[in-house]
Amino acid sequence: MDQKAFYKLTYGVFMLATKSCERANGCITNTCIQVASDPTRVAVAVNNGNFTCDLIKESGMFTATLLDQTCTFETIKHFGFQSGRDVDKFAAMQCPLDANGIPYLGWQACAVISCKVVSSQDLGTHTLFIGEVIDAKVLSDNAPLTYADYQDHVKPKAPAKTPEKKIVGWKCTICGYIYEGAELPTDFSCPLCGHGPDDFEPIYES
Repeated sequence: MDQKAFYKLTYGVFMLATKSCERANGCITNTCIQVASDPTRVAVAVNNGNFTCDLIKESGMFTATLLDQTCTFETIKHFGFQSGRDVDKFAAMQCPLDANGIPYLGWQACAVISCKVVSSQDLGTHTLFIGEVIDAKVLSDNAPLTYADYQDHVKPKAPAKTPEKKIVGWKCTICGYIYEGAELPTDFSCPLCGHGPDDFEPIYES
């Protein structure tokens, strides 16, 4: 299966946040769509391994910050490649809060949507939350960041492979995980950040 085929689907890139028992957390997702009107409802999908997923189940509320084309990889990395179980992602940030006290990004973003969860569905790897929109705000006139934009312009590119030396391993360019072995399986996913072979660079014998 060619995973790149899924890059052609039209997605946005969002920072999804919530707060439960005074603990706030956020993560990056590319799944947030409007699914109904009157009342307006959106659907978001969150990886079941994410701390944010656990907190949304507890709080029943979330904000979805629509990232724009000024968004940097550092922002994606901060919210997407470390766990809220290990670090307080909002500790050093002065983020604005919605009416329910849930943070959202007031920069590198074009809009924010606040929701209360009205239903959810376990999809195996992810949970789909249906949220009824209780507030929405435009933050800038910048164009939204699409998943294709992220793949083409924001995500770091792996350097060109140089086959002169023997390959002894592969390094994930996103989180630094090392896979030992000359051949990286075509269906391999990084056990730390979940990225596939396209985001690995070879390690050559010294």
